[in-house]
Amino acid sequence: MNKILSVKNMTYVHRSIKGLFDPLREFRLGPINFDMFEGETIAIIGHNGSGKTLTGKLLAGAEEPTSGSIEFIQDDSENAAVKKHPIRMILQHSANVMNPAVAVGAMLHNTLRLNTSFTENERQQKIEDTLKMVGLLADHFYYYRHMLSDGQQQRVALARALILDPKIIVADEPFAALDPSVRSQTVNLILKLQQELGLGFVFISHNIGIVRHVSDKVIVMDKGKIIEQGKTSEVFAEPQAALTKKLLKAHFDLVERHFSLL
Repeated sequence: MNKILSVKNMTYVHRSIKGLFDPLREFRLGPINFDMFEGETIAIIGHNGSGKTLTGKLLAGAEEPTSGSIEFIQDDSENAAVKKHPIRMILQHSANVMNPAVAVGAMLHNTLRLNTSFTENERQQKIEDTLKMVGLLADHFYYYRHMLSDGQQQRVALARALILDPKIIVADEPFAALDPSVRSQTVNLILKLQQELGLGFVFISHNIGIVRHVSDKVIVMDKGKIIEQGKTSEVFAEPQAALTKKLLKAHFDLVERHFSLL
């Protein structure tokens, strides 16, 4: 497999003061180190405030690292009509990033217009192909946010991420707002697209069950630090860090309670 991402000694320091007389608050992330290969899924788990989402934002370019490097390995044969967007992000609440006054097609059209040199016909064809790819109909081009179910909104978010042909998708709790049946369909769709397109996924989640199912490697974070990382099967089979053991125990206790009620 080809390497598509290399993160080396990435750090981020955030300082803030809540009130005039409050002490300076500081959060330090990192150093973060990992490599990603084509078609690979790396999950990031940990408690709230551990730095998972911040790591995703740094990878996607929404925040700038304080130090270190994020290197994307590009294929020289990629479509020159598309500006380089090797990594795109899907947020947990996909509806919040959809303008209720803008139809799905217009939103995707604007993304292409601003980031590619496609013609009008090429943009239209790309949108139709992308909607089909994520399991939506051509008619969804004309839909507004209020006309879409939660699952359809998440597919639109996926289409928006995929339409610029990225190599990597950062998905921050993408299934948290979905009911179990829709969640299962969306997971299967992502796995299918990953196999077909060779996408890399950075999957940020609290759901240990889904992490076990979809990820090749796992990174466990606590207070801005990586405390454990490796192949998912190995880390979950023999966790070394106390937090990893705690997260796994909480998951299996929940599964056991669920089946005891059946």
